[in-house]
Amino acid sequence: MVEELVVAGIAAASGAVVYTMAAAKVVKQYERGVVLRLGRLRGAVRGPGFTMIVPGVDRLQKVNMQVVTMPVPAQEGITRDNVTVRVDAVVYFRVVEAADAIIEVEDYRFAVSQMAQTSLRSIIGKSDLDDLLSNREKLNQGLELMIDSPAMGWGVQIDRVEIKDVSLPEAMKRSMARQAEADRERRARVINADAELQASKKLAQAAGQMSKEPAALQLRLLQTVVAVAAEKNSTLVLPFPVELLRFLERAQQAPPGEQPSERRAGAGSVVEPAPPGTSVEAPAAAGREPGIEIDTEPELEAAREDEAREVSEAQEAYEVHTAAGPEHVSKREDVTEAGPAADPETLQPGGEPPAGASGSPRVRPVPPER
Repeated sequence: MVEELVVAGIAAASGAVVYTMAAAKVVKQYERGVVLRLGRLRGAVRGPGFTMIVPGVDRLQKVNMQVVTMPVPAQEGITRDNVTVRVDAVVYFRVVEAADAIIEVEDYRFAVSQMAQTSLRSIIGKSDLDDLLSNREKLNQGLELMIDSPAMGWGVQIDRVEIKDVSLPEAMKRSMARQAEADRERRARVINADAELQASKKLAQAAGQMSKEPAALQLRLLQTVVAVAAEKNSTLVLPFPVELLRFLERAQQAPPGEQPSERRAGAGSVVEPAPPGTSVEAPAAAGREPGIEIDTEPELEAAREDEAREVSEAQEAYEVHTAAGPEHVSKREDVTEAGPAADPETLQPGGEPPAGASGSPRVRPVPPER
């Protein structure tokens, strides 16, 4: 009898231990327990810690209350400005109502994932490419609202939605690169033009200061020579100083008041000294005829042509007188005219002009003796 009681006690104790083990449940801190008794929601949600249920009658389901990070697969769509893009995102959400997450939806994770993909494709179709690339914050807020509206009925709260990456076609990337390059080139040209304007103003001020002192130009030239001479791998061509050229030009001019005493005679002509009181200007440079003011080469050529023409006219006159008779011919004729309008009667004996007559002496050719 005692043995039977002992065996019954052991069996009861074993049954109690098994029942306790089946009924005892532990809910973690980040979890909540939803108890369904015979398929029906039983009371409030069980909090974290130790809890008991009726084995075989109650069913305890634990719901994770932590924030879930769910990546959204890349979705390909066409933007409002007809550009094909691939956009992927990430969704941060957590369960706020454990009972609704179990009862209202079969699998809240899968439901949130599908809703995120659908909302992302809708956002792509409503946005422009520039908004996807530069105005993502506004798109993230819109995407969060689109996902959060149905998720609230599932006991899920969307904390944040972020667009991760926007993939563009290669042709679009090249086009955008050209656009960015053109914009940077435009800005570079504007900056360069502004710099040129400022430099031109400064150069104009510097030129105004240098114009007051001509020696400043020579100093600036020497500074440039020093700067260029620092590089020994280049050939330096030094310009001739302008001031030295001006000095040589002044040196070539004849000093005022110089008068030649005789003129250069050509073939068949007589050279006579300048009479007293006659002003004859000396030649300014070699190659000029004495007594003739010539400044340029064209004037020199014109003077030579006039002299040749006078020689020709004198030769013709001599031939005419020779044809008229020997008594009208003088073997040697020296005529000095006092000017272009000189009268032969005003000439003194010997062919000399009267004292005080002005004008340059002219040379008549002497015809050859026969």
